[in-house]
Amino acid sequence: MTIHTKIPISKVYNYTHNTSLYKNFFFLVFIVLIITTFAVLPRLRINIGDESSNFKKITLTNIRNLPEFRLISNSVSLPRNSECTHWDCFNIYKCGRTGHDRIAVYVYPPKKYVDEQGFPATELMSKEYLALLQAVVNSKYYTVNPHEACIFIPSIDTLNQERLRPNLTSKALSSLPFWNNGENHLIFNMIAGNAPDFSSVVDLTTGKALIAGADFNRYSFRTNFDISIPLFNPIAQMVEKNHHRRSWLVTCSQLNVDVNYLGVLHKLSLRYSDSLLILDACHRHNYTKRCRENSNEIVNYPAILQNSTFCLVFRGERIGQFALLEALAANCIPVIVMDGAVLPFSNVIDWKRAAVFIMENYLHTLMDVLTKISPQRIKQMQQTGRFLYDSYFSSIEKIALTTLDIIQDRVYPHWSKIYDDWNLRPEEKNTNPLFLPLTAPKSHGFTAVILTYDRIDSLYTLIDRLSRVPSLMKVIVVWNNQKKNPPPLSSFPQIQKPVKVIKTSANKLSNRFYPYNEIETEAILHIDDDIVMLTADEVEFGFEVWREFPDRIVGFPSRTHRWDNVTNSWKYESEWTNEISMVLTGAAFLHKYWSFLYTTAMPANIRELVDEHMNCEDIAMNFLVANVTNKPPIKVTPRKKFKCPECVNNEMLSADEGHMIERSQCVDRFVKAFGRMPLKSVEFRADPVLFKDPFPEKLKRFNDIGSL
Repeated sequence: MTIHTKIPISKVYNYTHNTSLYKNFFFLVFIVLIITTFAVLPRLRINIGDESSNFKKITLTNIRNLPEFRLISNSVSLPRNSECTHWDCFNIYKCGRTGHDRIAVYVYPPKKYVDEQGFPATELMSKEYLALLQAVVNSKYYTVNPHEACIFIPSIDTLNQERLRPNLTSKALSSLPFWNNGENHLIFNMIAGNAPDFSSVVDLTTGKALIAGADFNRYSFRTNFDISIPLFNPIAQMVEKNHHRRSWLVTCSQLNVDVNYLGVLHKLSLRYSDSLLILDACHRHNYTKRCRENSNEIVNYPAILQNSTFCLVFRGERIGQFALLEALAANCIPVIVMDGAVLPFSNVIDWKRAAVFIMENYLHTLMDVLTKISPQRIKQMQQTGRFLYDSYFSSIEKIALTTLDIIQDRVYPHWSKIYDDWNLRPEEKNTNPLFLPLTAPKSHGFTAVILTYDRIDSLYTLIDRLSRVPSLMKVIVVWNNQKKNPPPLSSFPQIQKPVKVIKTSANKLSNRFYPYNEIETEAILHIDDDIVMLTADEVEFGFEVWREFPDRIVGFPSRTHRWDNVTNSWKYESEWTNEISMVLTGAAFLHKYWSFLYTTAMPANIRELVDEHMNCEDIAMNFLVANVTNKPPIKVTPRKKFKCPECVNNEMLSADEGHMIERSQCVDRFVKAFGRMPLKSVEFRADPVLFKDPFPEKLKRFNDIGSL
């Protein structure tokens, strides 16, 4: 039956005609938009160019002939807000306008601020503040455009309050064009307060401004807002970096020490005259000379600090003291006797790594505390102190940039430095190139890479054993025999996991470490075809341990090395001892990164030696990993014997009588190739928590852990 259409042809035609009209209309609108855009863009470009050209980088050369700015008598700012935090006084929305994750810092052009009578608000800019501003202008944070700035720094020298007229200086600050009650402004100050009160914060009406000050105590310091900086003293730079014999245990060289502290020190000096050195000023106006108390002996300062292991730092009229940086410069461990002081950059620096803290009321315990510190701890603190001084305190420029780095980390915490970045010396850092989480994910599993030549029966047995390991994802057989083809996959054990056979072009031991594309997991179990005694529980437990230490070699057969005083060479040892320094890759878990590094970055002469002698590839891998991470390997389970029950002795590479001698020679050659001995010895082995505990097996996870 034919069904007639309900839509007349004329209506269909009209619909089509209307559609074409709509298309023409929208096409015309599109053309108009394009013409308008091209007409407006050149004008936008001109305007933008004109606006950006108005901003130029400031010059800080001619500070003696600055343009004058006359302050109006009624211009005043609000007092310092003592309750400010980063979340309510800092406008985070001013940041990020430059299109990158970095704060932009604007420095006001320098001017000479004077009152109506022509009296200046401050004295001539000090060379320290000039150097500070110059460091900011030359830094990666500087911007010439105040409209994209996140931080504003006045060109008004506020470092020393004694050189300020507080009322006029406060008016000068409030007259700044972007002041806005100090919001997002940064004020640097190293000497705060005046006699007799000596306030711990600069006496200016700074409103919401951040204060980078050197005199903070725990009551005046606004945590996570203000920044504590050191009291910089160029005298500290006079200390030469020499390794002096530390003939004194502790030295007190600070001037104007409270008489109560001096009384305690004099009593201690009666008992410890050979360990405690007390110095005082020889000449009132000569800071670089000191005299021993009750003696006319004159010594050079601060060079004398290099003769002491510890240097005392007390509070004076102000909390900030030159003695702190002078001690660090002399590699003398500071002994801080200042209750409630906020040490420089203490929000990022762990001062307990570099200084000793003694409460003021317990100064009499000074010698008891210091004599109990071990030589190893003293050496570590000296190294840390030197690192802190060189990194953050050795110049006014570094102080300024460290301050900005701290603000940068607050504004962009996702890019911030971690504890190690601020506090650890380069040689102390965990140089893990993998950037892995603390625990690798279990779900990814591991790939078993089996190096074989012609032992078919033991290969099949090994594959069958590995198939029972829950975390196995794939088996890759590296067939190293070019004279004989591998058996067909149909003859391999039928397991639930994929098996891939890779034929190599040459019989090389290094083939086991090649980063094959077929390896899709991060964890690789490198295993020889004759290691058939490992149980499924042992292999699974080894993988669990590797997940906790993904940058290490984690495995079963272990060895160690030692120095032979008879032959003056390194020796490879296979005896059972309490120490191990190598885990052999005949049965070990490694991250696939190490296969890539072995293939691309291992010195060519080492790979050639391994392939030529068909030996020592496992030692080479241990050298490579230890050289990068500075960490020892990890042995798992108590198994010590790794024999192939189906193999004849003459088939085993290690059966050769010269095997041990050759491997000792490998260790010696690798040390020369790497330029050092990177292997680390450790007395550590990983066993399951309930291993050999008298608990029912149903409570244990790994029951089939083999015994000796």
